[in-house]
Amino acid sequence: MGRRASPFLRALKPFLRRLLSDARGNVAMLFGLSLPVLILMTVGGVDIHRASTVRVNLQDALDAATLAAARSPYSEDEDLREVGLAALRANLKAYPDIILREQDTTFSLNDDAVVVASSRVDVKTLVANIFLPPYGKFMDDYVPVGAHSEVNRSSRNLEVALVLDITGSMSGSRIAAMKTAARDLVDLVVQDVQTPYYTRMSVVPYSIGVNMGGYANGARGTPIGARSISHLAWAAAAARDIRDITRANGGVVTTSTGHGLQSNDYVWIRDVDGMDEVNDRAYRVQRINNKKFSLESWNGSYWAPVNTSGYDRYDGDGEMRQCLVPDCSVQVTAPGHGLSDGDGVYIDGVNGMTGINNRPYIVANVTNNTYSIGVNGAEWGAHTSGGSSWCGQDGCQWRVFHNIYNTLRAQQISTCVTERTGAQAYTSAAPSTAYVGRNYPATNAPCPSSVIMPLSSDKAAMKSLISRFNVTGSTAGHIGLAWGWYTVSSSFNALWSDNPAGAASPNELLKAVILMTDGEFNTNYCTGVLARDSGNGGERINCAATNGDPFDQAEELCDAMKAEGVVVYTVGLELRAGGEAEEFMQSCATSPDHVYLPASGGDLSEAFAAIGRELTQLRISR
Repeated sequence: MGRRASPFLRALKPFLRRLLSDARGNVAMLFGLSLPVLILMTVGGVDIHRASTVRVNLQDALDAATLAAARSPYSEDEDLREVGLAALRANLKAYPDIILREQDTTFSLNDDAVVVASSRVDVKTLVANIFLPPYGKFMDDYVPVGAHSEVNRSSRNLEVALVLDITGSMSGSRIAAMKTAARDLVDLVVQDVQTPYYTRMSVVPYSIGVNMGGYANGARGTPIGARSISHLAWAAAAARDIRDITRANGGVVTTSTGHGLQSNDYVWIRDVDGMDEVNDRAYRVQRINNKKFSLESWNGSYWAPVNTSGYDRYDGDGEMRQCLVPDCSVQVTAPGHGLSDGDGVYIDGVNGMTGINNRPYIVANVTNNTYSIGVNGAEWGAHTSGGSSWCGQDGCQWRVFHNIYNTLRAQQISTCVTERTGAQAYTSAAPSTAYVGRNYPATNAPCPSSVIMPLSSDKAAMKSLISRFNVTGSTAGHIGLAWGWYTVSSSFNALWSDNPAGAASPNELLKAVILMTDGEFNTNYCTGVLARDSGNGGERINCAATNGDPFDQAEELCDAMKAEGVVVYTVGLELRAGGEAEEFMQSCATSPDHVYLPASGGDLSEAFAAIGRELTQLRISR
């Protein structure tokens, strides 16, 4: 038989059943228990929304800062962080209720040329400092929010030609300011680290042309050298003494001994007394007998008898000598001379007949191995040995020409170059296709001493070259402009194979030319010599410039460069407002934003710095 429950337990069970089944007051109790949670969820939801908004804003700000770091020229993490952090601070100024954790902000460049950045901020909360007894403080005053950003630098290689005016008008403060500005530009553009992308610059100083130095022969061809002279003479036989000359229309000469002449031979007469009108002249003879002949002279159209009836009476003495050529001039024997009638020639190094040396001549009576030079050598002695015959045409070592006063001149080739003529005048075709123009400078318009430097990343060498600039000469800006283009053109790589330009590829390589000048272009050429219509005051040839006005030539070059995708900057220092140079600067540049017209040396530095910054920005954008 089982045990019965105690009276107490029997009384407790109904109470418990009633208590458990009674729902009155549950809602209030449950509300009281859940109130803190409801407050946290409601107010905290606001903070969560604020944190989410800040995260979006932080991401935008960090993306912009990372892009700024990527567009900088730096590759070291410390430098990238300095640029990026400065940009990030500026971008977060619009959000005063957040605190940037600078110690948790990083910018770095990985091996794939990607700038990687991360940052954290603290967001001030609304539920901070809420105390709900007995639960206490639910949240901190600030909530951390983070962001991460990666920017591919998408960089390009950079090739820049710096074309600099070193003409006489740049003397004094101008050249000093230009040197400073140019050196600073080299530092700004050419980066110390040349991987994974390179930045290189060429330096092209110009005045009357561009000095190519050791590159000259490859650019304008090797000049034709000298041919050795084996013999010089003017007479075909020994002199014969004259015994008499008649006064008649058709004067007759009588020699003391047999003269050995035939009709239509040529003679030179000198040292006659009395009838000195016949002296130091060339004649054609008509033989009468072995001791007599009559004289003929060239009247410009034909040989005519010499009328000696009006001359003074013959008073004795004198000699005649048979000549090698009709004008009794010196005949030069120089096998393989390559000349034609009317060509110029320059002669030096002759022994014996030294009076012929270091002078230009126009040749005549040309055979394969001989020519005459239009001057009689009767007073110059006899050739003993040596001598060099230099052709005088464009392409030779010497250029022989008539100047604007019709005086015969000779000027030696320099290592400077001038305009390219013909079908390739305004293209970047290789020199092997068409040589550029040669330069035969006058002493008062010399080739500048500063030599072109092709593309290089050697900043010290570039700045050293710039520091050594000396001003000289007039302004052939179109020639400097052409060579700026050529240095960044892969067509010219054979000229400087150790400093080649990259192949054109806009997505991979940015090419730019910066042309700087302080004045009007006033120098142009005809066959390597300053042209008759050149504004330069040097020795000028008596022919007009082959390619015409230098500004017109420069315009053609600018258009051609830009058509090939080269970015063109123009910098005009202290130019005359509204002048032709200023108008050219405006039209040549890639756009109005690429034109700089500094009014002083200080402004020139600012202009070059602005160009350097823009090139850096362009280099890392596509």
